[in-house]
Amino acid sequence: MQIMLKELLLEIGTEEIPSVYLNPAISKIGDLAKKILTDNRISHGQIKVFGSPRRLILFVENLSDRQESVVSKVIGPPKRVSFNEKGLPTQAAVGFAKNQGIRVEDLNVEKTEKGEYLSAVKEDKGETTKKILPDILPKLIFSIPFPKHMRWGDGNVKFVRPVHWILCLYNGDVVKFEFDSVKSGNKSFGHRFLSPKIFTVKDFASYKKKTKENYIIFNQEDRRETILKEANKLAKKAGGSLYEDANLLEAVTHLVEYPCPILGEFGKEYLELPKEVLISVMKKHQRYFSIVNSNGSLLPNFIAISNNKVKNPAVMKAGYERVLKARFSDARFFYEEDKKKPLKEYMEKLKSVVFQEKLGTYYEKVERIVKLACYLADKIAPDSKEISERGAFLCKADLVTQMVYEFPDLQGIMGREYARLSGEKQEVADAIYEHYLPRFAGDKLPDSRAGDIVSIADKIDTIIGCFGVGLIPTGSEDPYALRRQTLAIANIILGKSYQISVSDLIDRAMDIAGQKIERGRGEVKNEVIDFFKSRLKNQLVSDGFSYDVVDAVFSARFNDILDAVNKVKALSELKTLEYFEPLAIAFKRAANIIKENKYGSPDPALLKEDTEKELYDSFNSIKNDVEKLVKEKRYLDAMKKIAEIRSSVDKFFDKVMVMVEDKSLRENRLNLLSNISKLYGELADFTKIIIVK
Repeated sequence: MQIMLKELLLEIGTEEIPSVYLNPAISKIGDLAKKILTDNRISHGQIKVFGSPRRLILFVENLSDRQESVVSKVIGPPKRVSFNEKGLPTQAAVGFAKNQGIRVEDLNVEKTEKGEYLSAVKEDKGETTKKILPDILPKLIFSIPFPKHMRWGDGNVKFVRPVHWILCLYNGDVVKFEFDSVKSGNKSFGHRFLSPKIFTVKDFASYKKKTKENYIIFNQEDRRETILKEANKLAKKAGGSLYEDANLLEAVTHLVEYPCPILGEFGKEYLELPKEVLISVMKKHQRYFSIVNSNGSLLPNFIAISNNKVKNPAVMKAGYERVLKARFSDARFFYEEDKKKPLKEYMEKLKSVVFQEKLGTYYEKVERIVKLACYLADKIAPDSKEISERGAFLCKADLVTQMVYEFPDLQGIMGREYARLSGEKQEVADAIYEHYLPRFAGDKLPDSRAGDIVSIADKIDTIIGCFGVGLIPTGSEDPYALRRQTLAIANIILGKSYQISVSDLIDRAMDIAGQKIERGRGEVKNEVIDFFKSRLKNQLVSDGFSYDVVDAVFSARFNDILDAVNKVKALSELKTLEYFEPLAIAFKRAANIIKENKYGSPDPALLKEDTEKELYDSFNSIKNDVEKLVKEKRYLDAMKKIAEIRSSVDKFFDKVMVMVEDKSLRENRLNLLSNISKLYGELADFTKIIIVK
């Protein structure tokens, strides 16, 4: 049977969808479409998903015109009850054949472990795609996930926003179905303001043409490029360049269907406010883009993205400027009010701001951060202790200022500004800002030692506190961003090459938290260590290191993040050498024999075979060198040195029986293997290495 390939176009027309919902929905729709088509045995080509504030679009290329056929076998009743003594089919055989939709003479006899049984081989040629689509497409629409849903009409259906129309074409023909009384058809709607009319669609090519004619840029990538291109032109016209902000660009892309950039300006007197304040006001309240000069300083201009192409843009420009002026005036008022007292005087108000119900106020958290910062400074940067302590004390003070209350994303930024204006040292001001870094994957690290110290102190306090009261991340739930904060600590340590004992840091954080830790200390400590290991392992695998190498290192002794990563790098390099595979096999064999049993030192007097004597001598010849190299943290050299005894290990296993009846000989040989395993066990657990045969 010849399979015809056709296209499917589905457009769901809605009221305005929140911009933050669109990207996740676009991603999910593609996955859902692929699954539902696969589950229904409908082969397909590329799946494309588009979205704008008023429509979600699914386009599938090369869709098969019918389901793939499936051949299945069904086992029926035993042969002995299916035919009588004359060989004629009994009611059991007739009934089985009827149930399977085939003739009795088409039944087969199948030999099984339980004897001979009747079987039926059936071919399901499948339904036509045209017949299946009306059933599966409403299910697809229902299954699109959103953070919040709405009910409308009689309240029978939930969706992100009320659905006003559905366009659905399969190879040009309407796929007929209903979604909450909205019937599918071949009609779509133009831009709400620029072309509020209905138009008819024949296929995807027609859809692209008609949407363009009706001022709809349905492809989010095209809208993004249009915004960037036109905004950059306007920024250049103003004598600067667009201030890059990927999040703002993403938000604005999903706010409009036909972007129309407008260049506006504001009074130069507002440039006296901190740059970050102006950018935040324009971004948060107005979704405006900022413009900077070649030095990175703000220009008194902005770019607004309108969803309407008006005849007199000057009127719209004046409206944008009027609203922004009011916002800037508010920000200037907050700024002037906040400056009336030094930053340290805001500390008292932190006593009434709860960080977490069981972990106390922000003031209590600051007290813990200060103690942790002093502890860390003693360990990694004694010269920065004074700055770190002061930075830790003031690091949360700006949370109760009017500016940060209105613009939470300015926390740390305003702390730095107000600290500087209060006469604090610049290093203290910088530490206040930097303690929030890194804020996300790939973000910059603190520049200063004090910034590193306060950042680690703040984050480990949050991690220990949350684990201590049972607020442990599960699945996608991580309200205190513990995963991100754990990786942030690791990235600071790795980026600055700090040698920090994770175990000691956890102990100190728990000591400082004191009675706030409700659960058993040992349990909390083990969970936090495992949490660090898990996050770091995932990150290393994402960075390209093979899982078995990472697992081998982290299955050995783990207490130092920098050491662990350096061991992973060393073992990864060792794995590229020719002798690695036989080396890994030999060491895995040794580890498997001794398992987790504890053994002492081998007695040279009990070494009977020349081969075991050779191994003993080889081990002693490298032992001190390996321990010295490990102490110097030259892990690759240490691994290569251990590899020198591989041939002796191989000979030992080839010629010496370990598990002999003589207990003294057996234990002595196990002691020898145990000492060898202990030597390389400080570096990696070779039983985790995967050998591809």
